[in-house]
Amino acid sequence: MAKTAKELALKILNDNMIGTMATIQQNKPHSRYMTFFNEDFIMYAATSKKTHKVEEVKQNPNTHILLGYDGKGFGDSFLEIEGIVEVSDREGLKEKVWNKALKGWFTGPEDPNLIILKITPTQIRIMNTKGDEPQVIELS
Repeated sequence: MAKTAKELALKILNDNMIGTMATIQQNKPHSRYMTFFNEDFIMYAATSKKTHKVEEVKQNPNTHILLGYDGKGFGDSFLEIEGIVEVSDREGLKEKVWNKALKGWFTGPEDPNLIILKITPTQIRIMNTKGDEPQVIELS
């Protein structure tokens, strides 16, 4: 049975934790690899208060994320996500996102340098689906 575009987008989100996140730095795009967690299309990424991206999203909360391309060949579906970033140090959110892969950077969810970036998508497009036109996911 064929998946709906929304089901395919959620599968790509669930299957791929690492992607690129672009922010604006001195009026120019700046991209970096990030690890993402999602909950029904709301995305979360752990980072340090000391990083440039924190200041960048405070100045301009718009982001562009690429997620899902695994390089196996033409036709691999991936997501282009436009969204708004909020910086959060809410304890409950830190606990929710915390996992042992973060131990290389933080002592635990209580680490004072740990903050969470909450990304609320404004548009999600499924790209590169076997030559088909991009599919825009309706989020409402």
